[in-house]
Amino acid sequence: MQDETQRRRRIIEALHHGVVPAIGCTEPVSLALAAARAARLVGGVVEQVEVRASANLVKNAMAVTVPGTDLPGPAIAAALGAVCGDPEAGLEVLGRVAPGDVEQARALVDAGRVDVQLADGDELLRAEVAVHAGGRSARVCIAGGHTQVVREELDGRCLVERPAPAADEVDEHTRLLRSCTLREVHQAAMGVPLEQIAFLRRAAELNGELARRGLGEAPGLGVGARLQAAVESGLDAEGLRSRMVTRSAAAADARMGGVPLPAMTNSGSGNQGITATMPVVVAAQHVGADDEQLLRALALSHLVALRVHASLPVLSAFCAAASAGMGAAAGVCHLMGGGYEAVERAVQTMAGDTVGMVCDGASPGCALKVSSAVSSAHGAVVLALQGQRPAGTCGLVFDRVEDTIDGLGRMAGQGMAATDREILQIMMGKPDQA
Repeated sequence: MQDETQRRRRIIEALHHGVVPAIGCTEPVSLALAAARAARLVGGVVEQVEVRASANLVKNAMAVTVPGTDLPGPAIAAALGAVCGDPEAGLEVLGRVAPGDVEQARALVDAGRVDVQLADGDELLRAEVAVHAGGRSARVCIAGGHTQVVREELDGRCLVERPAPAADEVDEHTRLLRSCTLREVHQAAMGVPLEQIAFLRRAAELNGELARRGLGEAPGLGVGARLQAAVESGLDAEGLRSRMVTRSAAAADARMGGVPLPAMTNSGSGNQGITATMPVVVAAQHVGADDEQLLRALALSHLVALRVHASLPVLSAFCAAASAGMGAAAGVCHLMGGGYEAVERAVQTMAGDTVGMVCDGASPGCALKVSSAVSSAHGAVVLALQGQRPAGTCGLVFDRVEDTIDGLGRMAGQGMAATDREILQIMMGKPDQA
């Protein structure tokens, strides 16, 4: 019993570690954080910024709007981090951006004083930024995780050095989650003392506010606002599915459109956090759930999303809105009265649906993928509550749900490596990227 209690405690620790707030898309924000730390070291007015970033990070920074600006790209993200970023704020580094800061950062970019190059090597997540000011220079490297600093230098002198993680190295929380069965995750969400998951109220608040901004302002592609307009015009029907999809897409619109508000993330991604949160919040309102029911459903959703993502590479060609959607399906299934078996069926059904979506970089188009994942989650819940799921003979679906999850990890890691490289080449080959 003591071992079981200890393991459950560690699962909840992994939940707290994997569900944290962030302002803006986490890949360009990682660059901004490295730049902010370098700027603090060097002091003075920023004169030049050099960026060396991994291909996957660049892919996810090319088209997404940097918070507080109307500009996309790694150059403006690094420049803004250097000019006004809070080096102690982690993924909320760009939480205090003023118009004058944007003008200063934009002037650096327009003057050609921000150089962006691909980093050498095959690391999936590497953000290395050098900042020059007043004849001094500082360099900070983040690798292996969005906030994991592995090296800091000032005027060529090493101040901090930690070993960069190997390509296949994962942290203790990921190792634990990989070892968990889906049933263990379900039991943890259902049995943990409520105060240990009370922080998930903030997930509902933060991501809900993004949804409200997305519906009101239609930033980015305005997917959520336009889907809502379709309901109001009669082009689509009002119902639980449409509300789940509309509010989730609207939150993603706001986040990818540069609205300077935090999202509660999952597995290092705001869009995954939105996908794991908003459908559950909408379903809770639909059934009149109380506070405990909502919190346990959110805990289940985020834990399932974390469990599935633990088997995936930190960045890949796999669109992880689909894996977060598995969490949403689990949480909604619980709210609708489904027990563990129904939750498992919902996850298995999701594995037979949208897991083929590719990640072609962070952009306003992510709201479309979020809407697809949430729509798929709704369909999975409908089937699961009626006792249906794809058989273990279907495609990537196995009889055991853990085998299904492991298979998804193998597909995303080994199977999609070449796809990932080709997507980046296609993106880099566009005329406006030449």
